[in-house]
Amino acid sequence: MVPPASRSKEAAVKKHSPLPILFVVCAALAAYCSMFIASASAQSEPYYKGKTIRFVVGSGAGAFYDLWGRLIARHWGKYIPGNPEVIVQNMPGASSLTATNYVYGVAKPDGLTVVLPNNSIYIEQLVGRKEVQFDLRKFHWLGSASQESILFYMRADTPFRSVADIVKAKQPPSCGGSGTTSSDYIVAKILELTVGAKINSVSGYPGGTEADLAVEKGEIVCRAHTLSAHYGREPFTSWHKKGFDRHLLQSGRKRDPRAAEAPTIYEILDEFKVPNNRRRVVQALLSGGEFGRPVLVTPGTAPERVKILRDSFARALKDEELLAEAKKGKMDVEFTSGEELEALVKEVLDQPAEVVEQARRILGK
Repeated sequence: MVPPASRSKEAAVKKHSPLPILFVVCAALAAYCSMFIASASAQSEPYYKGKTIRFVVGSGAGAFYDLWGRLIARHWGKYIPGNPEVIVQNMPGASSLTATNYVYGVAKPDGLTVVLPNNSIYIEQLVGRKEVQFDLRKFHWLGSASQESILFYMRADTPFRSVADIVKAKQPPSCGGSGTTSSDYIVAKILELTVGAKINSVSGYPGGTEADLAVEKGEIVCRAHTLSAHYGREPFTSWHKKGFDRHLLQSGRKRDPRAAEAPTIYEILDEFKVPNNRRRVVQALLSGGEFGRPVLVTPGTAPERVKILRDSFARALKDEELLAEAKKGKMDVEFTSGEELEALVKEVLDQPAEVVEQARRILGK
């Protein structure tokens, strides 16, 4: 039998034992460590894992811009850490003005929405159109997949075999496009300003595919678009076999071998002895070819996400499967970095007042 004094001493030891306190402390530490590990694990996961990137294309399905967008989208995700899905969303309208306004002003700056606009979209801002709700200098430019020259074609059953024939014509040909920054409209207005060629511009087609169909139907007889599109898809392959169209000019500084019979715009300017002040306007309005197929992400996107998108875009354009698909589709891959494009857009938008004013008059602003 335990003496009362011993029982009292044992109770005192139990009362002051550190074990319950130690247990509580250990439990708290375990909970904290668990939370820390979970947090660290979440932070180490790539931002784009499990996410979807919307690739907004400013033209309709089947147009050459759309083909480029879908080609890039098929391969881009595997080069982005986390391997997000990349889906194309067509948003045609007003030569991609609708799409550019949307990605600039509506899309969240979270790095999950990019846009492929018309490469002459800068002209809308240059001439100060009221519909423009963006500043291209504030976008983050990710890169371009190609460089482009414009080809001006005419139905072969018309009497127009050269630009000189258009200048002499009593009845101007009707050419069509999607809007006032489409290649068709720009080429028509440049020819009118520089050499006096009259062309009836018909705008409002949703995209290039619809304008080409209008040429086939005879609604219009001419159009201007990129050389790669003209030699990269139907109906042009079939047209060339049937001798359906003629090529009257191209916008590059030297003739593309695929359309060697077509003089460059600069050859035509020389032929008609166009003065330097008007040549500068031509250069400003035809810079779109240098932008190629540009891809932009919403202003305000975090710098680390911009870097991820730029790096992965460049790597995707070196992908062997992408290059094989591009070759099969007659699409020439020629990468331009986002940094180069950002410098270019600042340069083309920084024009003397007289050049801007002439461009505004050309485009009916």
